[in-house]
Amino acid sequence: MIQKTYFKTKDYCKVKFVFNAENAETVEVLGLNSDWENSIIMSKKKDGSFTCDVSLPKNSQHQFKYRVNETTWVNEPEADSEQPNEFGGSNSVIIL
Repeated sequence: MIQKTYFKTKDYCKVKFVFNAENAETVEVLGLNSDWENSIIMSKKKDGSFTCDVSLPKNSQHQFKYRVNETTWVNEPEADSEQPNEFGGSNSVIIL
C-alpha cells in the first residue's frame, strides 16, 4: 500500500510504503530516485507488516521494487503503474 501526503508549502511529498509479507524477516525498498544500490530498510510492525516513510520531489515519478529477505523481488500491487525492466520483468512506478 502507498499513502501520499502533499504539503501546500513544500516541494516534496511524504510517501508511506506499507508491505505485508508472510514469514519475512526483512523488506527493503530499492530504486527510488534511481538508486538501486542503496536500499531503504522498512520497519517490521507487530502485525507483521513492514513500513517506511520517504520524502520524494513533487511532480516526479520513480520506479521501485521491494526486496524480501534480501533475495526475492516483489512489485507493489497498488502502484500507479508498471514499467518493463532490463531483466524481462517489470518495476512498480509511483507518480507524484
